[in-house]
Order: sequence, then structure tokens, then C-alpha cells
Amino acid sequence: MPTTDTLTLPGIAGQRIVVTAGAAGIGLCIARQLKAQGARLAICDVDPGALDRAKAELDAELALPADVSDEAQMEDFFRQTADTLGGLDALVNNAGIAGPTGGVEDITPADWRRCLDICLTGQFLCAHFGVPLLKQAGGGAIVNMSSSAGRFGYAFRTPYSSAKWGVIGLTQSLAKELGPDNIRVNAILPGIIEGPRMENVIARRAEQKGVSHDEMKAEYIGQISLRRMTPPDDVADIVAFLISDAGRNLSGQSFPVDGNLETLG
Repeated sequence: MPTTDTLTLPGIAGQRIVVTAGAAGIGLCIARQLKAQGARLAICDVDPGALDRAKAELDAELALPADVSDEAQMEDFFRQTADTLGGLDALVNNAGIAGPTGGVEDITPADWRRCLDICLTGQFLCAHFGVPLLKQAGGGAIVNMSSSAGRFGYAFRTPYSSAKWGVIGLTQSLAKELGPDNIRVNAILPGIIEGPRMENVIARRAEQKGVSHDEMKAEYIGQISLRRMTPPDDVADIVAFLISDAGRNLSGQSFPVDGNLETLG
């Protein structure tokens, strides 16, 4: 059950916030949580149908189809964000893809590049165009979406894991660079998240290992100390906390939201 009815955080009401890939999955949960706290939203996504549904549900002031790995599209999106919202107070770099599953000799260079372009370069581009707006606002917050794959090696998922490790480096570097401008930068590391994206990952890994989907899923859950997947709303709650005044002295940190994932196979 979503926690937006019970969680109230100081300082989010009235904030102008961008959520990338905000029309589905974790991004939509984050956007819902922030909207419930009174934020003004600008979202982008590559799925026009999901974007239309999310815009209607959230009453988002701006909802544009855009690919975070495309420089021109991101420049236009942040220009329109500034025009529509009048500025920017927080950026949630949520967009990402699962990338290919396979051995290093099987993954194509094109698939490698596409995964890094979206999962890592996309976050750089959003920061590149978003930070000037945050500085104009006198400071703010950036929350970058990494993953448990950003602290564990992840066999047969090397593009994804490499990108998510890169997000940690981006986060710590930007926290140092932007701290004097009163901009806080943190990363979230979701673990095994409930939903269709993880089910697809499990299915591909099960096929590769020659086991059933249920066996593969049990193997993943067995790596979690709490022995359960994480609902996406739990991730949204932590994102909201970091953007709120309650997180005003948190920067340069990486926060796992994973039930204590012990390893990642």
C-alpha cells in the first residue's frame, strides 16, 4: 500500500521538481509521493501513452516525451521546465534501463553503449542542464538512481552494473563540486524491486541458467536478509526524505533500499 497518506515531510510543498522516467515504475511512485507532498512536477518519459496517463493522474505542469541520452531533447526539456515552472529546486535522475543479459563475449558493443548512455550519461546530461537552474534558485537537491548493482559485481549484467557504479562516482563528485552552491547530491541503491522489470530480469537469468522462473526468483530472494522484495513506494519515500528539509545535511551519500541485500548473483 502506498505510504503517501501517512508520510509528511517538511519543505517539499511548492518545490519545483523534475523526475525523469516519471510515468511508470519507480519514477511514477516517486512522482506520486512528491505530488502528495505538494511539489510542482515536470516529468519526462519515452512512453507517450504512459506519459499521458501520468500527466492526468499527477496533474503535472509539464510532461514531455524525451530520451535522457539525447542531448538536444534534454536541453529542450529543461528549457521548457524553466519556462513552465519558473525554475528548479530538485532533480530526480531516475531514468534507466535493465540492459542486456549475457556473457561479455555475447553482449554487443551497441547494447553496452546504449545501457551506459541511458543509465549514466543521461544523468550527466540532466545535471548539465539542471544545475544552472538549481544555482539560480539558491540551491536544491539532486537524487541519482543507482542500484545494488552499483556496490556488487553482477555477473552477466556488466553494462548495467558498470553504469550504476559510475552513478556512485558521479554522485560523490557532484556533491563535492556543488556543495558550496548549497546543492545536495545523493544516490539511491534499490535492490530487488517488485514489479514487471525485475520479473523480466529474473526470466532472462532463469533462461540463461536453465532453471525455472520460480527457482530463479527464490534464489534472488534468498540473497536478501529480510527475505522479501522491496516495494517501489519504499524507494519513493527515501527520495522524498532526501529532497525534504529533513535531509538538509545529507550529501554525497549512497542509500541502499534493499532489505539488506547480501550479494548479487
